[in-house]
Amino acid sequence: MTDMVIPGDIARAPVQTTTSPEPVTPRLVKMRSFGIGEGSTVILSLLTGVGILTLWWLVTQTGLIAPLFLPTPAEVMAVAISIYEDGYANATLWEHVAASLTRILSALLIAVTLGVPIGLLMGLNRWAKGIFDTPIEFYWPLPPLAYLPLMIIWLGIGEASKITLLTLSMFAPIVLSAQAGVRSLPLERVNAALSLGASRFQLLWEIVLPSALPEILTGIRISLGVGWATLVAAELIASTRGIGYMIMSASHFLATDAVFVGIGVIAVCAFAFSLAMRLLEGWLVPWKGKN
Repeated sequence: MTDMVIPGDIARAPVQTTTSPEPVTPRLVKMRSFGIGEGSTVILSLLTGVGILTLWWLVTQTGLIAPLFLPTPAEVMAVAISIYEDGYANATLWEHVAASLTRILSALLIAVTLGVPIGLLMGLNRWAKGIFDTPIEFYWPLPPLAYLPLMIIWLGIGEASKITLLTLSMFAPIVLSAQAGVRSLPLERVNAALSLGASRFQLLWEIVLPSALPEILTGIRISLGVGWATLVAAELIASTRGIGYMIMSASHFLATDAVFVGIGVIAVCAFAFSLAMRLLEGWLVPWKGKN
Protein backbone atom coordinates (compact mmCIF):
# COMPACT_ATOMS: atom_id res chain seq x y z
CA MET A 1 0.00 0.00 0.00
CA THR A 2 1.47 3.33 -1.04
CA ASP A 3 1.92 6.25 1.36
CA MET A 4 -0.32 9.22 0.67
CA VAL A 5 0.93 12.77 0.89
CA ILE A 6 -1.31 15.17 2.78
CA PRO A 7 -1.26 18.77 1.49
CA GLY A 8 -0.91 20.15 5.01
CA ASP A 9 2.26 18.17 5.52
CA ILE A 10 3.69 19.76 2.41
CA ALA A 11 3.05 23.21 3.80
CA ARG A 12 4.66 22.37 7.12
CA ALA A 13 7.77 20.81 5.54
CA PRO A 14 10.94 22.92 5.79
CA VAL A 15 12.09 24.41 2.57
CA GLN A 16 15.69 23.57 1.75
CA THR A 17 17.52 26.37 0.01
CA THR A 18 20.74 25.86 -1.87
CA THR A 19 23.33 28.59 -1.21
CA SER A 20 26.12 29.13 -3.70
CA PRO A 21 29.62 28.98 -2.18
CA GLU A 22 31.48 32.25 -1.80
CA PRO A 23 34.03 32.88 -4.56
CA VAL A 24 37.57 31.96 -3.51
CA THR A 25 40.23 34.45 -4.47
CA PRO A 26 43.32 32.63 -5.77
CA ARG A 27 46.48 33.32 -3.80
CA LEU A 28 49.86 33.31 -5.53
CA VAL A 29 52.47 31.25 -3.74
CA LYS A 30 56.12 31.88 -4.53
CA MET A 31 58.17 28.76 -5.05
CA ARG A 32 60.86 28.14 -2.49
CA SER A 33 64.34 28.74 -3.81
CA PHE A 34 66.93 26.01 -3.79
CA GLY A 35 70.64 26.57 -3.24
CA ILE A 36 71.96 30.13 -2.95
CA GLY A 37 68.70 31.62 -4.22
CA GLU A 38 68.35 34.82 -6.20
CA GLY A 39 69.94 37.24 -3.77
CA SER A 40 73.21 38.97 -4.61
CA THR A 41 76.39 37.98 -2.77
CA VAL A 42 78.38 41.09 -3.70
CA ILE A 43 78.04 42.69 -0.27
CA LEU A 44 79.13 39.49 1.49
CA SER A 45 82.13 39.17 -0.82
CA LEU A 46 83.17 42.78 -0.19
CA LEU A 47 82.82 42.34 3.56
CA THR A 48 84.90 39.18 3.40
CA GLY A 49 87.65 41.00 1.51
CA VAL A 50 87.63 43.83 4.05
CA GLY A 51 87.80 41.29 6.86
CA ILE A 52 90.84 39.55 5.32
CA LEU A 53 92.65 42.86 4.86
CA THR A 54 91.82 43.85 8.43
CA LEU A 55 93.11 40.55 9.79
CA TRP A 56 96.29 40.94 7.71
CA TRP A 57 96.82 44.44 9.11
CA LEU A 58 96.23 43.29 12.70
CA VAL A 59 98.66 40.39 12.40
CA THR A 60 101.43 42.60 11.02
CA GLN A 61 100.82 45.36 13.55
CA THR A 62 100.99 43.03 16.53
CA GLY A 63 104.29 41.55 15.31
CA LEU A 64 103.09 37.94 15.37
CA ILE A 65 104.90 37.35 12.05
CA ALA A 66 108.18 38.98 11.06
CA PRO A 67 107.95 41.55 8.21
CA LEU A 68 110.38 39.42 6.19
CA PHE A 69 107.71 36.73 5.89
CA LEU A 70 104.57 38.90 5.94
CA PRO A 71 104.96 42.58 5.07
CA THR A 72 102.29 45.09 6.03
CA PRO A 73 99.62 46.13 3.52
CA ALA A 74 101.18 49.61 3.41
CA GLU A 75 104.57 48.17 2.44
CA VAL A 76 103.07 46.04 -0.31
CA MET A 77 101.17 49.05 -1.65
CA ALA A 78 104.33 51.16 -1.64
CA VAL A 79 106.26 48.49 -3.57
CA ALA A 80 103.35 48.12 -6.02
CA ILE A 81 103.48 51.84 -6.77
CA SER A 82 107.27 51.67 -7.16
CA ILE A 83 107.04 48.72 -9.59
CA TYR A 84 104.30 50.49 -11.53
CA GLU A 85 106.41 53.62 -11.89
CA ASP A 86 109.93 52.21 -12.22
CA GLY A 87 109.43 48.60 -13.26
CA TYR A 88 111.15 45.51 -11.86
CA ALA A 89 113.91 43.18 -13.09
CA ASN A 90 114.83 45.30 -16.13
CA ALA A 91 111.25 45.54 -17.41
CA THR A 92 108.19 47.61 -16.73
CA LEU A 93 105.13 46.14 -15.06
CA TRP A 94 103.19 46.31 -18.33
CA GLU A 95 105.93 44.39 -20.15
CA HIS A 96 105.73 41.62 -17.53
CA VAL A 97 101.92 41.52 -17.75
CA ALA A 98 101.94 41.61 -21.56
CA ALA A 99 104.41 38.71 -21.76
CA SER A 100 102.30 36.55 -19.45
CA LEU A 101 99.03 37.42 -21.20
CA THR A 102 100.53 36.63 -24.60
CA ARG A 103 101.61 33.18 -23.42
CA ILE A 104 98.38 32.24 -21.69
CA LEU A 105 96.11 33.59 -24.46
CA SER A 106 98.14 31.78 -27.12
CA ALA A 107 97.90 28.55 -25.16
CA LEU A 108 94.17 29.05 -24.59
CA LEU A 109 93.55 29.61 -28.30
CA ILE A 110 95.42 26.42 -29.21
CA ALA A 111 93.72 24.39 -26.46
CA VAL A 112 90.22 25.55 -27.46
CA THR A 113 90.87 25.07 -31.20
CA LEU A 114 92.04 21.49 -30.68
CA GLY A 115 90.19 20.51 -27.52
CA VAL A 116 86.59 21.36 -28.44
CA PRO A 117 86.47 19.34 -31.71
CA ILE A 118 88.27 16.40 -30.13
CA GLY A 119 85.95 16.46 -27.12
CA LEU A 120 82.85 16.59 -29.32
CA LEU A 121 84.23 13.75 -31.42
CA MET A 122 84.92 11.67 -28.32
CA GLY A 123 81.35 12.18 -27.19
CA LEU A 124 79.93 11.19 -30.58
CA ASN A 125 82.22 8.39 -31.70
CA ARG A 126 83.43 5.43 -29.65
CA TRP A 127 86.51 4.98 -31.84
CA ALA A 128 87.61 8.55 -31.12
CA LYS A 129 86.96 8.05 -27.41
CA GLY A 130 88.98 4.85 -27.37
CA ILE A 131 91.93 6.49 -29.14
CA PHE A 132 92.13 9.83 -27.31
CA ASP A 133 90.93 8.78 -23.86
CA THR A 134 94.06 6.82 -22.90
CA PRO A 135 96.70 9.51 -23.52
CA ILE A 136 94.53 12.24 -21.97
CA GLU A 137 93.78 10.23 -18.86
CA PHE A 138 97.48 9.32 -18.62
CA TYR A 139 98.95 12.81 -18.61
CA TRP A 140 96.03 14.82 -17.15
CA PRO A 141 96.66 13.85 -13.47
CA LEU A 142 100.38 14.68 -13.78
CA PRO A 143 101.49 18.07 -12.45
CA PRO A 144 102.99 20.29 -15.17
CA LEU A 145 106.33 20.38 -13.38
CA ALA A 146 106.60 16.63 -13.99
CA TYR A 147 106.91 17.01 -17.76
CA LEU A 148 108.56 20.45 -17.70
CA PRO A 149 112.05 18.91 -18.25
CA LEU A 150 110.74 17.12 -21.35
CA MET A 151 109.52 20.42 -22.76
CA ILE A 152 112.99 21.89 -22.32
CA ILE A 153 114.70 18.86 -23.92
CA TRP A 154 112.31 18.65 -26.86
CA LEU A 155 111.56 22.32 -27.57
CA GLY A 156 114.42 24.26 -26.01
CA ILE A 157 114.14 27.27 -23.73
CA GLY A 158 112.25 29.57 -26.08
CA GLU A 159 108.57 30.53 -26.14
CA ALA A 160 107.55 27.22 -27.72
CA SER A 161 108.26 25.22 -24.56
CA LYS A 162 106.34 27.69 -22.35
CA ILE A 163 103.29 27.82 -24.58
CA THR A 164 103.28 24.04 -25.04
CA LEU A 165 103.41 23.50 -21.29
CA LEU A 166 100.47 25.87 -20.79
CA THR A 167 98.55 24.29 -23.67
CA LEU A 168 98.91 20.78 -22.25
CA SER A 169 97.70 21.93 -18.84
CA MET A 170 94.63 23.63 -20.38
CA PHE A 171 93.84 21.06 -23.07
CA ALA A 172 92.47 18.19 -20.97
CA PRO A 173 89.75 20.13 -19.05
CA ILE A 174 88.37 21.51 -22.32
CA VAL A 175 88.30 18.07 -23.98
CA LEU A 176 86.64 16.37 -21.02
CA SER A 177 84.04 19.14 -20.61
CA ALA A 178 83.11 19.01 -24.32
CA GLN A 179 82.75 15.24 -24.09
CA ALA A 180 80.58 15.56 -20.98
CA GLY A 181 78.41 18.13 -22.75
CA VAL A 182 77.70 15.71 -25.60
CA ARG A 183 76.97 12.85 -23.19
CA SER A 184 74.42 15.00 -21.32
CA LEU A 185 72.43 15.70 -24.52
CA PRO A 186 68.90 14.21 -24.26
CA LEU A 187 68.21 11.59 -26.92
CA GLU A 188 64.67 12.95 -27.36
CA ARG A 189 66.09 16.19 -28.74
CA VAL A 190 68.26 14.30 -31.22
CA ASN A 191 65.42 12.06 -32.37
CA ALA A 192 63.11 15.05 -32.76
CA ALA A 193 65.64 16.83 -34.96
CA LEU A 194 66.19 13.72 -37.09
CA SER A 195 62.46 13.17 -37.50
CA LEU A 196 62.13 16.74 -38.79
CA GLY A 197 64.71 16.02 -41.49
CA ALA A 198 67.84 17.56 -39.96
CA SER A 199 71.10 16.68 -41.67
CA ARG A 200 74.18 15.49 -39.82
CA PHE A 201 75.75 18.95 -40.03
CA GLN A 202 72.57 20.63 -38.79
CA LEU A 203 72.34 18.13 -35.96
CA LEU A 204 75.91 18.90 -34.91
CA TRP A 205 75.70 22.68 -35.34
CA GLU A 206 72.18 23.36 -34.06
CA ILE A 207 71.60 20.61 -31.50
CA VAL A 208 74.84 19.07 -30.23
CA LEU A 209 77.01 22.19 -30.01
CA PRO A 210 74.45 24.47 -28.27
CA SER A 211 73.60 21.71 -25.80
CA ALA A 212 77.29 21.11 -25.00
CA LEU A 213 78.21 24.82 -24.92
CA PRO A 214 77.52 25.35 -21.18
CA GLU A 215 79.83 22.47 -20.29
CA ILE A 216 82.47 23.73 -22.75
CA LEU A 217 82.46 27.22 -21.23
CA THR A 218 82.75 25.74 -17.75
CA GLY A 219 85.73 23.69 -18.93
CA ILE A 220 87.37 26.82 -20.36
CA ARG A 221 86.98 28.59 -17.02
CA ILE A 222 88.57 25.63 -15.25
CA SER A 223 91.38 25.49 -17.79
CA LEU A 224 92.12 29.19 -17.28
CA GLY A 225 92.55 28.55 -13.56
CA VAL A 226 94.90 25.67 -14.27
CA GLY A 227 96.76 27.82 -16.80
CA TRP A 228 97.40 30.64 -14.36
CA ALA A 229 98.62 28.09 -11.81
CA THR A 230 101.03 26.69 -14.42
CA LEU A 231 102.21 30.10 -15.58
CA VAL A 232 104.81 30.52 -12.82
CA ALA A 233 106.32 27.12 -13.66
CA ALA A 234 106.29 27.90 -17.39
CA GLU A 235 108.09 31.20 -16.89
CA LEU A 236 110.88 29.51 -14.97
CA ILE A 237 112.31 28.39 -18.32
CA ALA A 238 114.94 31.04 -19.02
CA SER A 239 112.47 33.93 -19.01
CA THR A 240 113.30 37.61 -18.75
CA ARG A 241 109.69 38.81 -18.85
CA GLY A 242 106.48 37.71 -17.17
CA ILE A 243 104.67 37.88 -13.86
CA GLY A 244 105.97 34.46 -12.85
CA TYR A 245 109.51 35.52 -13.63
CA MET A 246 109.01 38.66 -11.55
CA ILE A 247 107.79 36.59 -8.58
CA MET A 248 110.68 34.12 -8.79
CA SER A 249 113.22 36.91 -9.19
CA ALA A 250 111.86 38.64 -6.10
CA SER A 251 111.92 35.41 -4.10
CA HIS A 252 115.65 34.98 -4.79
CA PHE A 253 116.29 38.28 -2.97
CA LEU A 254 113.72 37.59 -0.20
CA ALA A 255 111.67 40.56 -1.43
CA THR A 256 108.41 39.28 0.02
CA ASP A 257 106.60 42.53 -0.69
CA ALA A 258 107.39 42.25 -4.42
CA VAL A 259 106.24 38.63 -4.34
CA PHE A 260 102.91 39.79 -2.89
CA VAL A 261 102.63 42.36 -5.68
CA GLY A 262 103.15 39.66 -8.33
CA ILE A 263 100.57 37.41 -6.67
CA GLY A 264 98.14 40.33 -6.59
CA VAL A 265 98.67 41.03 -10.29
CA ILE A 266 97.97 37.39 -11.16
CA ALA A 267 94.85 37.47 -8.98
CA VAL A 268 93.56 40.60 -10.74
CA CYS A 269 94.22 39.13 -14.19
CA ALA A 270 92.59 35.81 -13.26
CA PHE A 271 89.54 37.62 -11.84
CA ALA A 272 89.23 39.68 -15.02
CA PHE A 273 89.35 36.50 -17.14
CA SER A 274 86.74 34.82 -14.92
CA LEU A 275 84.44 37.85 -15.12
CA ALA A 276 84.81 37.95 -18.91
CA MET A 277 83.92 34.25 -19.12
CA ARG A 278 80.82 34.80 -16.98
CA LEU A 279 79.67 37.65 -19.23
CA LEU A 280 80.33 35.50 -22.31
CA GLU A 281 78.42 32.64 -20.72
CA GLY A 282 75.44 34.91 -20.00
CA TRP A 283 75.43 36.05 -23.63
CA LEU A 284 75.94 32.68 -25.34
CA VAL A 285 73.92 30.42 -23.00
CA PRO A 286 71.31 32.64 -21.27
CA TRP A 287 69.18 29.57 -20.58
CA LYS A 288 71.77 27.94 -18.32
CA GLY A 289 70.43 27.28 -14.81
CA LYS A 290 66.87 28.29 -15.76
CA ASN A 291 65.50 24.91 -16.78
